[in-house]
Amino acid sequence: MRVLVTRPLQDALETARLLEAMEHHALIAPLLEIRFLDGPQLSRNGVQAVLATSANGVRAFARRTTDRAIPVFAVGMQTAEAAKAAGFANVRSADGDADALAKAVAQWARPDAGVLLHAAGKEAEGKLEADLKCAGFSVQRETLYEAVAATELTAEVAQALKASTLDAALFFSPRSARIFCECVNHLGLGDQVRGLVVCCISAKAANALTLVFQEVRIAERPNQDALLHCLGSKRF
Repeated sequence: MRVLVTRPLQDALETARLLEAMEHHALIAPLLEIRFLDGPQLSRNGVQAVLATSANGVRAFARRTTDRAIPVFAVGMQTAEAAKAAGFANVRSADGDADALAKAVAQWARPDAGVLLHAAGKEAEGKLEADLKCAGFSVQRETLYEAVAATELTAEVAQALKASTLDAALFFSPRSARIFCECVNHLGLGDQVRGLVVCCISAKAANALTLVFQEVRIAERPNQDALLHCLGSKRF
């Protein structure tokens, strides 16, 4: 199958490698471009752990500190793996979403042990921080990167849609799902996506879709392994 991967480039390359191992052909078309924000080195003073809600948050944080001993509380396995790859030695994974991370942090940390630093993007929601503050924790948000939306599909993707040579598309966030639909509408290709099977990492991502597709599948868990299983769990 030919599968459209809409993640930021560095993450998309990893997904493409896994798809190729599953004998699918990946077409990479990042709908978000990650831009790390420059700034001074971040101090660990008073910080007990880092909250990492994305692999890009980890990468951005790693650019702004040489401290690899600070504990990293990651939202899921991919984010945890990114933290380990960046050299962080003390990494825990909530293996879920932001709600799962908030519940896990309440078990891993103490409100009186110091601040929790959230390595966030500009577009990050505030629910994780709000939930932890309600539980008595002090949370410090550090905006370390931004995800800039694409304004159009690549010529290769547009041609593939016009020729009906794509079988499926993967969406890892509500924002990327919205951007895809906006770009398709801008090109007037709404009818051309009706044959696609789309696989979404969460119900929120699926609900962000505004076009009609052959089928919309939702991963059983909000991680890449579950999403790829969702892709291959039924015959097209």
